[in-house]
Amino acid sequence: MGDSSTSANQLTFNRHLMRPFLLSLVVLSLSACNIVYKLPTRQGNVIEQRDLDKLKPGMTREQVEFVMGTPLATTPFRSDRWDYYGYYESPQGQVAQRTVTMYFDGEELSRIEGADAPKDEDANSKPDVGAIMKADEQDRRAAERGARENDPGVIFNPDQRAPN
Repeated sequence: MGDSSTSANQLTFNRHLMRPFLLSLVVLSLSACNIVYKLPTRQGNVIEQRDLDKLKPGMTREQVEFVMGTPLATTPFRSDRWDYYGYYESPQGQVAQRTVTMYFDGEELSRIEGADAPKDEDANSKPDVGAIMKADEQDRRAAERGARENDPGVIFNPDQRAPN
């Protein structure tokens, strides 16, 4: 008889310990979602539409390189072609990529492929410096907001002003 009451007490004791343990496990796993911050990924050239708009047929290689920077890909087998490739992945996982190809006739720019602005004008379809900085600022603010919402510290009323 003593064995059954002891095992019943142990079962009740185990249930009381198991609930807080499972609850804390669930809370920790859910709160971990806001802890990890993924940095934006930029690779290749930063291709800005305003720089592409400056390019005109007849410009020299040096002028094109001054405006666009060093091309990502050139080949010794085709010296008449320069490729600029830009890749951007936002912290939310949205990917944008753009390829611009410059063709030269001798030392002069003859034509450009991929210079037209993308149809959709959001920050991820046109990852120029301004759009990247704006997206980074929005991500930083969202991370700060998330940190404030999860902060167990003192909460200040925004209407209260500090005494002078």
